[in-house]
Amino acid sequence: MTNSPITSPLGQAEKEATGAVLQSTLVDLIDLSLIAKQAHWNVVGKNFRSVHLQLDELVATARTYTDQVAERSAALGVPPNGKARTVAENSGLPDFPADWQQETDVIAAIVDILATLIQRMRPRIDETDKTDLVTQDLLIEITKQLEEAHWMWQAQRA
Repeated sequence: MTNSPITSPLGQAEKEATGAVLQSTLVDLIDLSLIAKQAHWNVVGKNFRSVHLQLDELVATARTYTDQVAERSAALGVPPNGKARTVAENSGLPDFPADWQQETDVIAAIVDILATLIQRMRPRIDETDKTDLVTQDLLIEITKQLEEAHWMWQAQRA
């Protein structure tokens, strides 16, 4: 479609920059939800149940924010792309194994994955300070929740 059916409240440069930030965030959040679900299905060990349930909490958080990010992008006139191929080609998150994983290994992997995502979020917050404060507010909220989750996963390693 050559003409967008959705107009943007932003100027073209701000729209493009903010759209790129939202797209990269969308891809990472979709990947986080898939990784956490993969871990949820394959975690084993003496603390299986608590880790299994905590992974579902992480999936719910990632899915909630995935939708908010995609809808923010659409509201700015930038069509979000959450296709599997797009996620596989563009996610910046570490890979997660495809087989059974001891809960200690799952915890360590999730801590690393969340740390990576948080490190990717902070520059996005900075960038949207110049292009769209509404989007920046959303990114701050997401990062706050990711940092809280990161803390809770780390606490299990103590």
